[in-house]
Amino acid sequence: MNNFELCIAPLLANEGGITNHPLDKGKLTKYGISQRSYPNLDIAALTVEQAKALYKRDFWDPYRLDRFALVVAFEFFDCAVNCGTGTAARIFQRALGVAEDGIVGSITLSKALASNPDKLAKTMAAHRIKFYTSLSQFDTFGKGWVNRMANNLLWETQNV
Repeated sequence: MNNFELCIAPLLANEGGITNHPLDKGKLTKYGISQRSYPNLDIAALTVEQAKALYKRDFWDPYRLDRFALVVAFEFFDCAVNCGTGTAARIFQRALGVAEDGIVGSITLSKALASNPDKLAKTMAAHRIKFYTSLSQFDTFGKGWVNRMANNLLWETQNV
């Protein structure tokens, strides 16, 4: 089984089914796929297989996550889905101590591949928690974000 197949199950578990919280900027969301991000997609009719295909195409493949250790790929992937790809790239770069330009280029890639995967994933998680606590919607969604991070850390410790 490849890393994408291993990572998609806990990601979908984090995302859950269909939601339409009035304070969620994503609007109608199913399996984590939001109307805001995909305005021409019938979110209510979205299947889990369609969601997986979108995740592979738009969140996994552009960042070449197959090149990374499982824990690093999962941490980046889940962050990209929950926080946006640009934020995930900057958190990744912050954890690596390289310039935060939001582009996973050759410098970021080479530093990541030379890093200890467990340490990198934990450092990314710490920076991600700090990011969440800085958001104005933390009072509304913070408990869910923190629980998501706890689920991720538990999953990562079982899959290192």
